[in-house]
Amino acid sequence: MEKKLRVGVLGATGMVGQRFVSLLENHPWYEVTAVAASPRSAGRTYEEAVGGRWKMPTPMPEALKSMTVLNVNEVQTVAQKVDFVFSAVDMTKEEIRAIEEEYARTETPVVSNNSAHRWTPDVPMVVPELNPEHFGVIPFQRKRLGTTRGFIAVKPNCSIQSYTPVLTAWKEYEPYEVVATTYQAISGAGKTFKDWPEMEGNVIPYIGGEEEKSEQEPLKIWGSLEGNVIVKAAGPVITCQCIRVPVLNGHTAAVFVKFRKKPSKEQLIEALTSFSGLPQTLSLPSAPKQFMQYLEDDNRPQVALDVDFENGMGISVGRLREDTVYDWKFVGLSHNTLRGAAGGALLCAELLTEQGYITAK
Repeated sequence: MEKKLRVGVLGATGMVGQRFVSLLENHPWYEVTAVAASPRSAGRTYEEAVGGRWKMPTPMPEALKSMTVLNVNEVQTVAQKVDFVFSAVDMTKEEIRAIEEEYARTETPVVSNNSAHRWTPDVPMVVPELNPEHFGVIPFQRKRLGTTRGFIAVKPNCSIQSYTPVLTAWKEYEPYEVVATTYQAISGAGKTFKDWPEMEGNVIPYIGGEEEKSEQEPLKIWGSLEGNVIVKAAGPVITCQCIRVPVLNGHTAAVFVKFRKKPSKEQLIEALTSFSGLPQTLSLPSAPKQFMQYLEDDNRPQVALDVDFENGMGISVGRLREDTVYDWKFVGLSHNTLRGAAGGALLCAELLTEQGYITAK
């Protein structure tokens, strides 16, 4: 790419916004030219606005420290400085839906980490290795919005990343019933242990809205483009429990699966380790070379050992074994703020750029 595209981060002071800022430092295709946040942060430098709330393991990028934070609600002002934006704003769903559409109508593509538009029928919700064809709905969305280049694309919830890719790799064996329990890190709530000391040594058996997302969002990913909308798949049936555990980064899932066709263990392992998609074919900058790995040791995957597989963009799977009630069971692990949040959105943007949906204004 001859000249880097200009990108803005909406909600840049929050945890996911900080992750976007960190991932975009020295990106070969993109350069951050605007950071935007709530009116209370606007007018300050990025360093001042974040203050002591920098939560990334790497230092704040030097180039952004003195950048003035813009008011995210001043859409035209932000839009003039960028070719597209990443959205990680902290608002109500109604406010997020409205402001993301407002940015799109300024002919600014929006790649969102938020859940507000995940069930908008003409908004693609994409894991780039799994359902890139859903970007084909964008021309219909543009027609609805009255835009020529503006649109909204979203990535799915972080909770589903540790099992949905695996089930997709096993599609030929026709999984039809799935039970999943997710053990989710506190960074999924935008917290660290410093912010949330009551999570130390604790487990909370409820995460608001998470179980519904975990059961339904895979069905949209496996859905089809019919006319001008994405129609979700009828199955497999998924039931979930989502539990918050005292881990900083990394969502683990314990999953049970019934298949209509009866695969062997060797077939299942081969299917997931050989699975790849467009990001690998195109060698996109943020794409893992190996999307999924299988670990033979009985005590793997572990957050401490495996969460950073492929720079946090790969999925780790282990403990695949026959079950006495279901056919097979396994444990999956994904990095919730990399593959599950900002990294997944960045990979979406890279694919959208490669396919010509995101261009310079």
